[in-house]
Amino acid sequence: MGDGTTVAWTSEGAGPPVILIHGITENSSAWGPVADRLAEDFEVFAIDLRGHGRSGRADDYGLGAMAGDVAAVMVEAAIERPHLVGHSLGGAVVSAVGSAVPVASVVNIDQSLRLDEFKEQLGAVEEMLRDPEVFPTVVAALFDEMAGPLLPESERTRLSELRRADQDVVLGVWQMILESSVDEISAAVDEALGGYATGVVPYLSLFGSDPGDDYRGWLVGKVPGAEVEVWSGHGHYPHLVDPGRFVERLGEFWAAATP
Repeated sequence: MGDGTTVAWTSEGAGPPVILIHGITENSSAWGPVADRLAEDFEVFAIDLRGHGRSGRADDYGLGAMAGDVAAVMVEAAIERPHLVGHSLGGAVVSAVGSAVPVASVVNIDQSLRLDEFKEQLGAVEEMLRDPEVFPTVVAALFDEMAGPLLPESERTRLSELRRADQDVVLGVWQMILESSVDEISAAVDEALGGYATGVVPYLSLFGSDPGDDYRGWLVGKVPGAEVEVWSGHGHYPHLVDPGRFVERLGEFWAAATP
């Protein structure tokens, strides 16, 4: 990529392009049940974010750097106007990409873009996150809590086995939130989403738990026309709780988004 970081990606299937971006500490394999279904009708590109999976480590794990990696893969693989689908950290990444380059649509799975509110949550465990002795335990506990009661045990085990909790990477990803003020974080989000003001991009934000009564209005103020949908009780991985339903929902959303 632009700073020399190697970014690994795979492709399977044939048809309109779809790019899948995983969450923090995971890798592109996390998409398994979803990618397999999508590849029946689409060309599916799955990217390992920098510092994750088979991609290289880097000095910068910021949102801008990761969004730039996705844009660079689009150029390298000659991908034009893809559907972007991102989970957790990947949801923030695809949101930034969709603001900057031409895409067919953006789907953000269970990632609030009100990152200023995330600062308080991280602050409560920051000391433990910075302690290398307890860091792995804290991260494991966070993801176990977020998974929710409906995620099949087989999927919970699969995700746990592929997860790589690298302290330097995790702290690098969360550096802005941990070290910036609320106002600085809000300004950074506004900058990352600024491109949506110039034209409507089909955007679906799918949550496994309620993001709050005012989130829909806040998001539409940043991403005009955005849809917010909640699959109550599905936890952090609604797409893996019911991958068949999720892929069907993607098809409906994409069909409605196609001129």
